[in-house]
Amino acid sequence: MHLLRQVAAGLLVGLALALALRPAPSIGPPAVSTVPVLVAATDLPAGTLLAAADLAVAALPAALVPDGASGPGSGVAGRVLAGPLRRGEPVTDVRLVGPAMWAQVPVGEVAAPVRLADLAVAALVRPGDRVDVLSSVPEAGTAEVVAADALVLGAPPGASTDEPFGTAPEGSGLLVLAVSPETARALAAAAATGSLTVTLGPP
Repeated sequence: MHLLRQVAAGLLVGLALALALRPAPSIGPPAVSTVPVLVAATDLPAGTLLAAADLAVAALPAALVPDGASGPGSGVAGRVLAGPLRRGEPVTDVRLVGPAMWAQVPVGEVAAPVRLADLAVAALVRPGDRVDVLSSVPEAGTAEVVAADALVLGAPPGASTDEPFGTAPEGSGLLVLAVSPETARALAAAAATGSLTVTLGPP
């Protein structure tokens, strides 16, 4: 019996030592599934013909990947930006000139680019807004409506909170509007002879 007690005590000491030396289980947040997404490598203005140097790959959590995001090998290089991109912003289908933008154009209308003279005004506009486009000639001192109740298809992002109030990124005065072919021609003629601005109405 004395021998059995000694053997049992030795086993208990060995078990305690093994438990003490066992590495502690790692405690941390669960692994997050990520998806490789193409993003802008730098601030890019609307109308940019995308090159490989303009793009970078970022691993984003799957839950944060926006619909229509482009992945590596999706053929984005060589496409034209319909609206500006901030550095690190994912490249989505609606940011590119192509079917995604044309799908929003009502039947019988066309997508017309319009560059506004005041970039701060352009920064107030969002896709889905309805705007009236006004043309003014400095010598005349008057303004006339060239396009009424036009649907905004593409617009620059608003001014950054890190920038002075009323400023906007370079090249962001470009809007893309859905208008009739006749209005598109009138907008082109007005842009050639004067400056354009917009007033906002309900979407």
